[in-house]
Amino acid sequence: MDSNKDFLTVSKSLLVAGALGLGLIMQSVQAGVIVPGYDSATLAPNDDSSTGLVGMGFTANFFGTDYSQLYVNNNGNVTFDSPLGTYTPFDLLSTNTVIIAPFFADVDTSSAGNPVTYGTGTYNGQNAFGVNWLDVDYYNSSTSHTNRNFFQLLLVDRSDVSTGDFDIIFNYDQIQWEAGTASGSDSNGLGGDSARVGYSNGVDTAFELTGSAINGAFIDGGANALISNRRNSQFDGQYVFNVRNGNVINPPPSIPEPGSLALLGLGLAGFGFMRKKKA
Repeated sequence: MDSNKDFLTVSKSLLVAGALGLGLIMQSVQAGVIVPGYDSATLAPNDDSSTGLVGMGFTANFFGTDYSQLYVNNNGNVTFDSPLGTYTPFDLLSTNTVIIAPFFADVDTSSAGNPVTYGTGTYNGQNAFGVNWLDVDYYNSSTSHTNRNFFQLLLVDRSDVSTGDFDIIFNYDQIQWEAGTASGSDSNGLGGDSARVGYSNGVDTAFELTGSAINGAFIDGGANALISNRRNSQFDGQYVFNVRNGNVINPPPSIPEPGSLALLGLGLAGFGFMRKKKA
């Protein structure tokens, strides 16, 4: 037996396995994090409208109150106590509205882009409710706009952990505008009172991602680009908030899955995150 040849053969196999594993990981990231589905219903093309109460398919305990229905608002958020037509984003702690906002800004689908869709489904084997803002335009909507946003909200039932527990997931594949012109942006949807991302219990607790209300921060390539960062997730563009016993818990540091670490390790062995409108 040629021990040198056997060593080279094994090393090459380990390297190939690691490269394939890395390739699969990178392919998953590059493919985007928007989850297909959750589109059985459509909010007709509009500016600043909302649905009526919509069933989520499960009950969620959010800051001590149980909810099984919500309002889908065109302007990048859902609310639980009343619909919200406000288009210029405000400090989420300043509101008395219970809100979850993956991208609170002036979405306008009345003339261009795709309408908002929503519906129930499953996620990782759990019941889920999702809202899709995919290829959405900003005010004043126009077919001349070439920059659009693609983002998604998932609310995932985690009653497998405890009754009322759920996860909030924000997914982003493309963010190219941050405000509408009625909120002070330029014709490209940049500048002005830019988007806020987060949640509020409508009383005394709120959270916003770093970059909220900062011009340029969330845009692709920006200092806090939503597609290039992550929270409690393995994938850029995905932000996960675990709600347990009614409260959002702080996530542990994001680290690769053990299987991903093993694949990477094998590969390396071969070498040795209310203002009313518009006139």
